[in-house]
Amino acid sequence: MGRGASQLSLSFFFFFFVLLVCVNGHPNYKDALAKSILFFEGQRSGRIPSNQKLTWRSNSGLKDGSAANVDLTGGYYDAGDNVKFNLPMAFSTVMLSWGTLENGKKMGPQLENARVAIRWATDYLLKCANASPGKLYVGVGDPNADHKCWERPEDMDTVRTVYSVSAGNPGSDVAAETAAALAAASMVFRKVDPKYSKLLLKTAKRVMQFAITYKGAYSDSLGSAVCPFYCSYSGYKDELLWGATWLFRATNDVSYLKLLKSLGTDDGVDIFSWDNKFAGSYVLLARQALLNKDKSFDSFKVEAENFMCRILPNSPSSNTHYTPGGLMFKLSQCNLQYVTSITFLLSTYAKYMQASKHTFKCGNNLVTSNTLRILAKTQVDYILGVNPLKMSYMVGFGPSYPKRIHHRGSSLPSKTSYRQTIGCDGGFQPFFYSSKPNPNILIGAVVGGPDQNDAFPDDRADYSRSEPATYINAAIVGPLAFLAGSYS
Repeated sequence: MGRGASQLSLSFFFFFFVLLVCVNGHPNYKDALAKSILFFEGQRSGRIPSNQKLTWRSNSGLKDGSAANVDLTGGYYDAGDNVKFNLPMAFSTVMLSWGTLENGKKMGPQLENARVAIRWATDYLLKCANASPGKLYVGVGDPNADHKCWERPEDMDTVRTVYSVSAGNPGSDVAAETAAALAAASMVFRKVDPKYSKLLLKTAKRVMQFAITYKGAYSDSLGSAVCPFYCSYSGYKDELLWGATWLFRATNDVSYLKLLKSLGTDDGVDIFSWDNKFAGSYVLLARQALLNKDKSFDSFKVEAENFMCRILPNSPSSNTHYTPGGLMFKLSQCNLQYVTSITFLLSTYAKYMQASKHTFKCGNNLVTSNTLRILAKTQVDYILGVNPLKMSYMVGFGPSYPKRIHHRGSSLPSKTSYRQTIGCDGGFQPFFYSSKPNPNILIGAVVGGPDQNDAFPDDRADYSRSEPATYINAAIVGPLAFLAGSYS
């Protein structure tokens, strides 16, 4: 990818936006944090609890798993559709857990809400792992049928096909990601619910062993059930590294250390997402080198810092484009998923660097913890409205935000206000094609975001920019907590 803007102009824009925030006051990070977690209530599948705050959602998917005679109710719909894809759901669970582990003390009353959001996912992932011996269930709902419909999750009448991987149809990527999610969450619950934590870790170990023993990409096993929606484009090596990294963090078992070191690294990585986990593993493993002074992890520290140098705008090795308004721009499809995930790594590595009084260089440019912190802050501030359009890309935050998001439940009237069933194609007219704002506000949802020129049409049909997703939100929770604690 090209740099897209000169170093001089980028420096000007970053200085301008940092100055603007300092003069006008910081965005309300605590409010944004609360809303970013509340969003997950709108994505819930299964039986909705009585304390649900987003009351326009109600029960859905109560027979999920029945096609295989198992209970697979619960979990989250991944984005604006009514399908449960476990690969992005497990990644979202890891990111929520990691953000909580790093910044839980800064979350205040939102710490318990974060745990609730994590547990909603892990309860479902435990069912997927433990329902049938020799199988790991990895999704519910035929995505090809679902994507032809525009109906509320409460009205779903599409086939709820159940998908699984096994020894004969392996899925090392989705299995290792599930193991990472369960292992990371086990640490979140270690003190507050030890019994649940042990169950999570026990299951994580078993699922990781399955991923290691029966190697293969779940895209090859499941085909059109997951592609092109959530193909494992990067292969499964990154998930094996990710899963081993989290299990090593949760257990200190040297067998996971040997595994992750045998997998090696992937030079040149410049992205972090639900599909590609290499950079996340490097940052988490670099923690050992920085905080524990363990030199055997120095190679991962080098890779983490090489990654940072590919992101920083003034680095000679940067290959990251920035919009004229200063937003990191990686890919046109749902760009903010990469912004929030990479911003998580920036803020987390900044924390490790500050604690260890560490600096590094990108070419001749000295990088301090403050360098990373400032870049992370500008990205979060942009998302919250410090941008050329003065629009927050978090729904319900600030005076101006997307009103026509690509989301079935938000765009269709709730069951309480419109009791008639809305069938598969019943939602297109008059709702999907309406220019009116969505009737239900999906508070906290971060959408795909603006284009490379900072333009945003707020068009429901433009899913690449207007669709929210669990993995966008899960990744911004950590940086928001980090900033809420730093700029109270």
